[in-house]
Amino acid sequence: MAPMTFTPDAILFGGDYNPEQWSREVWRDDIALMRRAKVNTVTLGVFSWALLEPREGQYDTAWLDEIIGLLDEAGIGFFLATPTASPPPWFSLAHPDAMPVRADGVVLSHGSRDTYAVSAPAYRSASRAVARLLGERYGAHPGLRGWHIHNEYGTLDYGPHAARAFRLWLQQRYGSLDALNEAWCTAFWAQRYGEWAEILPPRATQYLHNPALAVDFRRFSSDEMLAAFEEQKAELRAAGSTAPVTTNFMLPTWNHLEQWSWSAAQDIVSIDHYLDTTGPDGETHVAYCSDLTRSWADGPWVLMEQNARGIRVGDRTFAKSDDRMIRNALGYIARGSQSALFFQWRAGAGGSEQWHGALVPHGGGDSPLFAPVVELGGMLERLGEITAPPEDGRCIESDIAIVWHADSWWGLETPHLPNDAVTYSDEVRAAHRSLWRAGLATDFVAPGSDVSRYRLLLVPALYTAAVETVNWLREYAEAGGRVVISAPAVLADENQRVGTPAHREAVHALLGAVVDDVLPVAPGERSMLDDGAAAEEWMERLTLLDARPVASFADGPLAGAPAITEASRGAGVVTYVGARLQQESRDAFLARQAQAVGATPTVAGAQELGVEAVRRRGAEDDYLFLLHHGAHDVRVSADGVELLTGDAADGLVLAGGGVAVVRVRRSAPVEVRPASPTT
Repeated sequence: MAPMTFTPDAILFGGDYNPEQWSREVWRDDIALMRRAKVNTVTLGVFSWALLEPREGQYDTAWLDEIIGLLDEAGIGFFLATPTASPPPWFSLAHPDAMPVRADGVVLSHGSRDTYAVSAPAYRSASRAVARLLGERYGAHPGLRGWHIHNEYGTLDYGPHAARAFRLWLQQRYGSLDALNEAWCTAFWAQRYGEWAEILPPRATQYLHNPALAVDFRRFSSDEMLAAFEEQKAELRAAGSTAPVTTNFMLPTWNHLEQWSWSAAQDIVSIDHYLDTTGPDGETHVAYCSDLTRSWADGPWVLMEQNARGIRVGDRTFAKSDDRMIRNALGYIARGSQSALFFQWRAGAGGSEQWHGALVPHGGGDSPLFAPVVELGGMLERLGEITAPPEDGRCIESDIAIVWHADSWWGLETPHLPNDAVTYSDEVRAAHRSLWRAGLATDFVAPGSDVSRYRLLLVPALYTAAVETVNWLREYAEAGGRVVISAPAVLADENQRVGTPAHREAVHALLGAVVDDVLPVAPGERSMLDDGAAAEEWMERLTLLDARPVASFADGPLAGAPAITEASRGAGVVTYVGARLQQESRDAFLARQAQAVGATPTVAGAQELGVEAVRRRGAEDDYLFLLHHGAHDVRVSADGVELLTGDAADGLVLAGGGVAVVRVRRSAPVEVRPASPTT
C-alpha cells in the first residue's frame, strides 16, 4: 500500500526545535524570529525523553504544553516526535540488558543517542508507553501536522535479545532447519545447524561470516526495527490520533532499512539528507535523494532535515554558501518535497552537535547568516500552490526508472567478493548521475513492481536477484521495454548463492550470455573498449549464447572479448554491461540508451548551460524549477508566470546561482538559452 497523499496548504518551512535547551527568554526570541522568517512548522521532542519522563513512569509535559501554546498563538504548526531514539540515563541504569551489543561483543554504555537494543522487551515497553502518553495528550491538537516516530532508525544490535528474535525470524522465513541449511550452503566449513539455538548474529569471528547469514541478519534488523515502529504507531492510533505518521529515513552513507516495506507502513515518507561533497556533485546528490524518496513515497514526500550552513566531508565541516542553501532547498521541492525543514532551528550552545549548522546561527537573528533564511522563507511562502499533486499523484513524469534493492546493497557489503571496492551505493548513484547530467527525469522502482509505464529500466549492481526478479526483468523486455543491466549484477540469488541451476538458467534466458569469470582491475588502471569507452575496477569474461556484442575490450587480458552485449527479448531488448564504466563513459552510454527509447531532457540544452530544469506536475498546471548552478546569465522563453516575482516568465534573465519557478500549462514548451551571444 502506498503512503497517503500529504497535501499541506503551504510549503512547510522550519526545522527541529529544541526549546528544552533554552530559557523562556530565548523562547520568546525564537517565536519572533520564526515569524520574521515566515517559519510555519517545527519538529518537537526528538530528543526529549529525559525531560518528558524524568523517572520511570513519571511524566512531565508542562514545558511541552507551554511551548506548543506559544507556537499555536503564532500560527506555527508542528510535527511531534516520539523521543525513543535517545533513552534517558535512568532507563540505561535500570535496564542494562537493553544496551546494544556491537559485533565484537562490546556492550555499549549510555552517553550518546541511539544507545538501545531494539529487541529488548524493556525498551519496547518503555517506547510504547511514552508514545501512548503523547498520543493521548496531543493527538487531536489542531496544530499537529503529523507524528515523527523515533529518529533515523538504524542501530544494529548483536546481543542476546537480538539473537533470540533473529532465530524466530529465521523460523518464520525458512520453516525448517533443513531449508535454512540448504539456503545458506552450510555444508561449507562444517556450519550445518542442528538446533535453532546454535544460530547467532554475525558477531566477530575468526575469519569470514557466511554471506547468507550476514544478509539475512540485515533483513531481520530492518524488520525488527519496523516492528518497533509499528508498535508506536499502534499506540498513537489506540490513543485516538488520526494525524499522519512518519519516520525519517537517512541516506547516503549507511543503509539499515528496506525502504519499500517501510514506506508502505507510513502515511508520509520523510528523509534526512546531508551533502557529502563540496563540489558540484552535491547538486546531483540532492536530485538523487529526492528521486529516491519520491519513488519510495509514490508521490510527494517530506524533507525532515538538511543542513543550512555546512557540508561535512571527512574530518571537517565546510561552509555552504547562501545561494547554494536556497538552490538545494528548492531542488528537493522541485522533485516532490512538500517541505524545506532543517536541523536545527537554533545552533546549540553545547552538546555533541553544537557546531552543526542551523537556521539561527550562534550570533542570533542579528547575524548576517540569518538574512538568507528570511529570504528563503519569503520565497517558499509564494510557492504554496505547488503542494497539490495531479490526480494520478505523480508529481514528476519520467520515462526512465532505476531498480533500487536494499538486499543488493547488503549483498555487496559481504566480504571477500571479487572486488570489495565496488559498492551498491556508488553504482546506483553513478547511473543516476549520468541521467542528471543529461537532464533526464528519473524514478526508482522495486523489483517485481509494475514498470509498464517506463520505456527504459536501468539495473545497476543488482548483485542479489531472486529467480522471480530475473524473470520479471525478462518479461518487461518481452513486453517491449529496454533493460540495461550493469555489472556486478544478477550474479547471486536471494540467498547469496552463485551458480545454482534454476538461477543460472533464468539469468542465461535474460542476458543471452554467460558470465564465466570476474577480473577486477587494479586501482587507477583502466581498460579501453573498442567504442572509446573506458572500464575500471570490474571486468567480466562473457560467453555469448544468443546475445550479440555491442562493444568489446580493446586491450588487457580480455582484448577482443565482448564487454557490452544485447539480446532481443520479445518486443524489447536486454543490454548487459560486463564492466564498470568510468563515469564519463557511463554518461555517454546511458545517454545513448535514453535516446534509443525517445526519452528527452526536461528542457533541451539547459544542463549544458549549468541550469538544472525540473518540471513538477501540480493539480492543474506544471511548475518548472530552474536552478542555475552555473556562472553566466541565461534567458528563459516560456508562456507562464514566475512565482517568486510574479512577473511574466517570457524573456526572464536568470543570473548564475539564481533560481526561478515558472507556472506553465501542462507540458507547455520551455526554452533556456544564453542571455547574450558572448556567454
